[in-house]
Amino acid sequence: MRHDWVFDVLSDLLSYATQNGLPRLAAKVSETIDEARREIGPGDGGPEEPPQSPPPKDRPMH
Repeated sequence: MRHDWVFDVLSDLLSYATQNGLPRLAAKVSETIDEARREIGPGDGGPEEPPQSPPPKDRPMH
């Protein structure tokens, strides 16, 4: 099963938290991304390099 979408959602949440002054949420989401990388890993459908920082500000948010 592909898990790419999980990293996309977490990246969007990290971006939202960062752009809206929610530093504790951003820190927790960053920890969650790290945990997802460890648990899912690149060999199980995760991206080779999960996001470590928010996507560019010009990326549309849903």
